Amino acid sequence: MNPSMSMTATPAALMDPHAAPRTTDASKTALVQVTDLAKIFDVSAPWLNRVVERKPKQYVHAVDGVSFAIERGRTLALVGESGCGKSTVARLLVGLYEPSRGEVRFDGQATGAALATREGRILRRRMQMIFQDPYASLNPRWKVQDIIAEPLLEHGLLKGGEALRQRVGELLESVGLSAADMQKFPHQFSGGQRQRISIARALATEPEFLVCDEPTSALDVSVQAQVLNIMKNLQRERGLTYLFISHNLAVVHHVADEVGVMYLGRLVELAPKRELFERPQHPYTRMLLDAIPDIRMTGRSRVPVQGEVPNPLNPPQGCAFHPRCPHANARCSQERPVLKELRGVKVACHAVEEGRI
Repeated sequence: MNPSMSMTATPAALMDPHAAPRTTDASKTALVQVTDLAKIFDVSAPWLNRVVERKPKQYVHAVDGVSFAIERGRTLALVGESGCGKSTVARLLVGLYEPSRGEVRFDGQATGAALATREGRILRRRMQMIFQDPYASLNPRWKVQDIIAEPLLEHGLLKGGEALRQRVGELLESVGLSAADMQKFPHQFSGGQRQRISIARALATEPEFLVCDEPTSALDVSVQAQVLNIMKNLQRERGLTYLFISHNLAVVHHVADEVGVMYLGRLVELAPKRELFERPQHPYTRMLLDAIPDIRMTGRSRVPVQGEVPNPLNPPQGCAFHPRCPHANARCSQERPVLKELRGVKVACHAVEEGRI
């Protein structure tokens, strides 16, 4: 199993036993709609090297045909091993990358065309991103006041003066910091406090949709719980919609309403959180959950994740997971499964479709 995929047991403080999947039609209330999204990167060697070594161009399909919807006020978590395309999806949604194929619609509007226009500034105010590393995402030369005030000034929401300072203080207090902290520099804060500053900055434009790219992976477990609880409280108070990227299933269990499992750029399972944790369908999802330590000593059979993730430059034919799957047959090695609704969840697996699992 890839060591970068954290499968720690779910702490008691992060359990959410009262959460229940909703049965409403997501397409009717979706704030974010992603259809057949793909991103291809050219990773070829320089032209002269390719000529001398007689090598063709090389491409990586970082994201390959991903589709999902996120309802207003809900959280979709994307999980998977490192390199599966989670962070690329996050950047595609907020316009940091241009998709090679597919479409992202926000509140019914296609973002690809809108972000390139003057009206795109209004759209960008409504969606913000929280990055993974709080040490790299904050300018070390700026005071906290300048960091949080930047989006307010950039979007013309406030012009400066006392009103700006008061707003920055309110944002800091909303994430559990003090208004007096605005006069400090980032190096004077811990990692968890820095991430709170990042959250405050993201909230400055009063967005409706936050893309969170592993916002707690660089933090200690106890600090993770504090930051996650702040994000849950903000979601309840402001009706925020989250796309939450993570490789830690304990975190996902705490924050998510729906969970999408990615493998080599594709969604292999998409299900409500409770359904996925209690009755996983895809063999890869089952293996990830089996890797969680069984603290209660239930004695259930466990199948560890076998092998390594294939080279994305030369992925296997058919189902990309078949070299590691104990249920693979000839069809799996030849025909790529599509994501379809089976047994109440969406799963891309021939073995599940044929009833072999």
